[in-house]
Amino acid sequence: MGEIDPAFIQAIEHRPNLSGVEAGGIPLIDLSLLSTHSLEGYCIDHPQTISDLVEEIASASKDWGFFQVINHGVQPDLRRRVETTAKEFFDVPLEEKRKVMRDEVNPLGYYDSEHTKNVRDWKEVFDFTVDDPTVIPLTPEPDDQRLRQISNQWPDYPTDFRDACEEYCRAVEKLSFKLLELISLSFGLPAKRFNDFFKDHTSFVRLNHYPPCPSPHLALGVTRHKDAVALTVLAQDDVGGLEVKRKTDGEWIKVKPIPDSFVINVGDIIQVWSNDRYESVEHRVVVNSERERFSIPFFFNPSHYVMIKPLEELVDEEKQPAKYKEYNWGKFFSTKKLSNFKKLYVENIQIIHFKISE
Repeated sequence: MGEIDPAFIQAIEHRPNLSGVEAGGIPLIDLSLLSTHSLEGYCIDHPQTISDLVEEIASASKDWGFFQVINHGVQPDLRRRVETTAKEFFDVPLEEKRKVMRDEVNPLGYYDSEHTKNVRDWKEVFDFTVDDPTVIPLTPEPDDQRLRQISNQWPDYPTDFRDACEEYCRAVEKLSFKLLELISLSFGLPAKRFNDFFKDHTSFVRLNHYPPCPSPHLALGVTRHKDAVALTVLAQDDVGGLEVKRKTDGEWIKVKPIPDSFVINVGDIIQVWSNDRYESVEHRVVVNSERERFSIPFFFNPSHYVMIKPLEELVDEEKQPAKYKEYNWGKFFSTKKLSNFKKLYVENIQIIHFKISE
């Protein structure tokens, strides 16, 4: 990824202000009490301890939409193994990486901003699903009930790339369910209230490589956006670059990397399920002129057949009526994936399109 071409520059959003603020930072939460025990057991034996942890999750989700977790149960050696093999993959010649390149038929695999219609982001990527294959709708059309399977594309090199990635995503999947249960408890609901939505989940992992950028004042690693998913569990290296838009004043706050931690953010789905009690928050990634950066987001998604709408328990027709019309996650997901191959300036589907006018 060499010089920035005019199309890339034209697509950059809010170029004049790319400076984040070093301040306070997002909340840091210690999950050590859950790393070796079940949530159910602690709810019975240590109700106050769980109550305190749930309150931390609730406060962070409401005030920031983001938090970091430590002592989460995912082994650091496993994470470093994935990071090492990912670096080896991104170092191979482009023609080798393009052997597993994604397309309209299969949205999984390798891509970068030079060889897709997405010229906005200064990075290259490799995507793979947790469940392989994963079932999604054949088309985004509402009346088309046909389904299709998408399968992971694994490169021949590094030889242990696939094994490392599959082991890692299962470990983070386990953490994601724990976080989902804590969030459910924070709404005063049973811990497993959301679990049935994820029986055949469509979650996927993205390996991001951000090469050094010759003109960092003109580019972003990822432009400002919100995540359409339920939860994102992000591993980032020590280079940093993630910035979160603070809800209180709109300032962009730099997220300081903490060794072996994960950055968690509430996605659009939980915003809808919670009927806006929690909000999915904008974030972006700034690039570095000298150092490359790697990150690994795990996007925790429900099953393709799940209808997303405010939970009945969190809706009151008089005091807190439903703020969203229901939508099918699979169709929504397929529309988002298909938009990667459409013109850049076509408006992408967002949960705001399902907002009920007050």
